[in-house]
Amino acid sequence: MAMDPEGARQQTIRARNRALVAILVGLVALFYVITIVRMGG
Repeated sequence: MAMDPEGARQQTIRARNRALVAILVGLVALFYVITIVRMGG
């Protein structure tokens, strides 16, 4: 079953958005860990 071009485009955008969310969550976690380490030591 072939996907229409608009559906493929939406899937690409959705995948890119998920990647951006993962990067943002990773950065937040990194800053949180750095803050905890700096406060503790």
